[in-house]
Amino acid sequence: MSGDVLMRQLEYLVALAREEHFGRAALACHASQPALSTGLHKLERELGVTLIHHGRRFAGFTEEGRRVLGWAHRILAERDGLHDDLARMHGGLDATLRLGAIPTAMPMVGRLTGHFCARHPRARVRIEELPSTEIVRRLGDYTLDAGLTYLDPEPPSGTRSVELYRERYLLLTPEGLAPDGDEVGWAEAVDRPLCALVRLMRNRRILEAGALAAGARLDPVIEANSVAALYSHAAQGWSTVVAHTWLDSFGVPPGMRAVPLPPVPTPPVGVLTAADEPLSLVAAALLEGLDDFGVPSAPPSPPEGGRR
Repeated sequence: MSGDVLMRQLEYLVALAREEHFGRAALACHASQPALSTGLHKLERELGVTLIHHGRRFAGFTEEGRRVLGWAHRILAERDGLHDDLARMHGGLDATLRLGAIPTAMPMVGRLTGHFCARHPRARVRIEELPSTEIVRRLGDYTLDAGLTYLDPEPPSGTRSVELYRERYLLLTPEGLAPDGDEVGWAEAVDRPLCALVRLMRNRRILEAGALAAGARLDPVIEANSVAALYSHAAQGWSTVVAHTWLDSFGVPPGMRAVPLPPVPTPPVGVLTAADEPLSLVAAALLEGLDDFGVPSAPPSPPEGGRR
């Protein structure tokens, strides 16, 4: 089996895992469905194992197929890394950064990719909004180069992390309902009709803990699964609690005021990559120079003894 044929067959296998449909996988590979099926059958014969539960429709991979799929991701990633390395030697990095970001970090993605593209003008970027668990999974199968997400004290197995910032929170509320001072306590902040992210999201659970510590309960009238949805309601006069980084992208809608809340324990937000040695060129390129990565300033902390 030639190297080109093997690579093509591995591409078929990876596409089938992604699409879970023979026709769509063939289309993604710019091949006919018979060509894809024939290529996969040939790969099975060469390896001497059954990779796919065969039938009229895709019914999943065998145990051996899942193992081969993991190797396929690694081999194709190494091939792409080789091409990226050679391209960088002749004019700079010419590759696509595949970046996943949790919804609450999306307002910072533009700063991160702008920083990357300024350093590597020939590179391109593809961004996906994903939950943190999916980011970790996709880093493991080499279909993402990096993720922007909340970081735990110990990175998930097989990953490494670089901290960028910690969120500070503000009450975004109509001017007529804003407190008189320069700060607002959590109990006062949540004692009004609110919109908030769904409980599935970690940001919501952080805010609930902040309210609970103040003896209050966060009980939103409207729940959404995106920051953009919260801001669309804020533009209509709904109150919400926002991270300071969101103001950098969305600002303060007319007729609204952003009032700092007392700090609460928050996990850092940062970049997660695979823990491979060496790190892929495109992931390493993203991490280069993050020491001077610009993050919007957090609002000032409330003075000691301020309202809680």
